[in-house]
Amino acid sequence: MPRLLALTLALALAAPAAAQSLQPANPQIDYRGFVQLAQQLEPVREAHRLPWGQFIAKARAEGALLLDARSESAFRRGHIKGAVNLPFSDFTDEALREVIGKNPNRPIYIYCNNNFTDNAAPVVTKRFDMALNIPTFVNLHGYGYGNVWELGGLVSTKQLGADWVRGT
Repeated sequence: MPRLLALTLALALAAPAAAQSLQPANPQIDYRGFVQLAQQLEPVREAHRLPWGQFIAKARAEGALLLDARSESAFRRGHIKGAVNLPFSDFTDEALREVIGKNPNRPIYIYCNNNFTDNAAPVVTKRFDMALNIPTFVNLHGYGYGNVWELGGLVSTKQLGADWVRGT
């Protein structure tokens, strides 16, 4: 019986400490909302993936935006000709509006490292489940830009020739 009493007392004293150590949910982070949006967008994304020829032709059409969301340093070392850089980590309402403009229906064309077969700087292949295209697509939709298209296939920077801008 003394052991049971000691155990009960220990649990009673530990409960308030455990309750205090639990952090309240961060009202500025909505993981479930992100997952729900990503799930809703899965069929949209599949329908918005284009092969290289179609992708680049549409990306160069008047009013379209070719967006490279890789880091600024990766962009400077090489990118698709005509692309505009806004690193994914810099996405905010203001930054996106500044780069994309006020039209939420503007066609936006995206690509990432995993669209290239080179697997060398500046397009080193990421783990396939961590490819930048996925969060970029979801985030652009989440920020209200619904006309997003993705390079759906693989190309080599060498294959692109003049369509690949080599940097420093």
